[in-house]
Amino acid sequence: MNLRVNKKQNRGFTLVELMIVVAVVSVLAMIAYPAYTDSAKKARRADAKGALMGFAQAMERHYTENSSYEGAGASGGDTGAPTIYPTEAPIDGNQKFYDLTIVAATATTYTLQAAPKNGQAGDGNLQITHTGVKTWDGNAGWD
Repeated sequence: MNLRVNKKQNRGFTLVELMIVVAVVSVLAMIAYPAYTDSAKKARRADAKGALMGFAQAMERHYTENSSYEGAGASGGDTGAPTIYPTEAPIDGNQKFYDLTIVAATATTYTLQAAPKNGQAGDGNLQITHTGVKTWDGNAGWD
């Protein structure tokens, strides 16, 4: 006795099934990509905050050695790129997203800034002063 099944075997996906999968993946991508870019921006900003804190510590060491915050900038100047600390953040890695600068420095005060660039441009400047006051584009606090 030989039983044969005359049904056609399905060996693939229909076009409708493939289109549904493409639509679902597209919706997921539309939700996930903005969340990913926002998280990456926040991580870069956190790196810049850490770099500014390290920069402030370098300024304090400079003050301890020189009894003044002056002279920590390029060519012994009081503003601009620092000579006592790296000029870009993140400190490690190849891609840099913030420029670190001395905005103002006197014998007893300073203001340091991290200005966004590259993929971080438009995110707002981060600043810290000699008293530890932290601002983000003029608004108090970094949070």
